[in-house]
Amino acid sequence: MSSSSEFPKIALVTGGSRGLGKSTVLHLAKRGADVVFTYRRAQADADAVVAAVEALGRRAVVLPLDVGDVASFAGFVTSLRQALRTTLGREQLDFLVNNAGLGHHALFAQTSEAQFDELMNVHFKGPFFLTQALLPLLADGGRIVNLSSGLARFAMPGYAAYAAMKGAIEVLSRYLAKELGSRHIAVNTVAPGAIETDFGGGQVRDNPQLNAFIAGQTALGRVGVPDDIGAAVASLLSDENRWINGQRIEISGGMFL
Repeated sequence: MSSSSEFPKIALVTGGSRGLGKSTVLHLAKRGADVVFTYRRAQADADAVVAAVEALGRRAVVLPLDVGDVASFAGFVTSLRQALRTTLGREQLDFLVNNAGLGHHALFAQTSEAQFDELMNVHFKGPFFLTQALLPLLADGGRIVNLSSGLARFAMPGYAAYAAMKGAIEVLSRYLAKELGSRHIAVNTVAPGAIETDFGGGQVRDNPQLNAFIAGQTALGRVGVPDDIGAAVASLLSDENRWINGQRIEISGGMFL
């Protein structure tokens, strides 16, 4: 990843210990970035990602974070400042990727308030206030990528609450692009289609019937894999894509066209 300064770019990726976040971390490292990423529970997985980044010749810092716990953000920012200064030799980030997420599958009529609140906290309220808290640490000319979902465009029963939160993050991204434009910070949304990960219990990956159905509804004839998304996010953050701003970019292989 090219840089106009003498320093490598530094990215923060939330939820970087597995799935799409892990792929994003590794593709950023392959492009020459140093990466800070967060995890919630799986410290062993996070440590393995650190080792993989270091094997690529880049530096990685891993910090615990529950994106759904806004009250923890002040402490997280303090830890991040210290890690940037002592481990990476910088005072600011260049990129923020709001990736951390979870899934609940429930029809609208059966969705509980607890499920709704957890989805809201992790997918919308958390990214809203975490991004706000990180603004002083994000360098002018930096980039933000927020993760949405193809489900914000097409409707599948059981995802009303989840998709609504993703629709909200898409609207927020456009407002951030407008309000942060004076700092030359570009903000975009990436919307993956169905991907073979452990997300939502791994149904897309592990259920042969569901996997075949999705492949049959996708123009390119298969279900997505994490590297389809991680590579695209890293590319979006590269200098050659600096003029893309305020956009929703669906990465679904042409699902439900």
